[in-house]
Amino acid sequence: MGSEWDWETGEGLLGVDDPADWDAAFERGERSLGTAAIGLALNCLLEEASPRIVRATRLPDAAQRGFAFTAVGAAARLNGALTPELYAALRDEGLVGTAEDAIRDTLTFVPFRDLPPWFKRRSVCLTVRGTLEGWWLSAEDAVEDARRALRRRRP
Repeated sequence: MGSEWDWETGEGLLGVDDPADWDAAFERGERSLGTAAIGLALNCLLEEASPRIVRATRLPDAAQRGFAFTAVGAAARLNGALTPELYAALRDEGLVGTAEDAIRDTLTFVPFRDLPPWFKRRSVCLTVRGTLEGWWLSAEDAVEDARRALRRRRP
């Protein structure tokens, strides 16, 4: 077990770089495994970190699950790719909830051609939704500007 981090307080866990340390902590039932999964995403090969990050996405503690999905997003940023297991974890969690930022990071940093088909459909849906929301907000702004202009013209 490395001396750089403290599993009890979560101190220094972003520096976890040995999958065996994470595995041992998982077996002991340590509570900061999601935070340590970020360290694995930052410091290990994707193939080594992936199974541990997936396990962290299933932790009972919601905050630690959130950190695990942060690790998924970090992995997408650093590698420009995810493993099939990480894609499955994102799909299982869905867009609403703790995976939202990880899904958006994946759509930003993984090339569209490399996404699984269901993720490509999600990307198209989010793009269309974002465009429609942008148009809606622009229309609301135009209406509000027109209302203000009419109020100023009245005596």
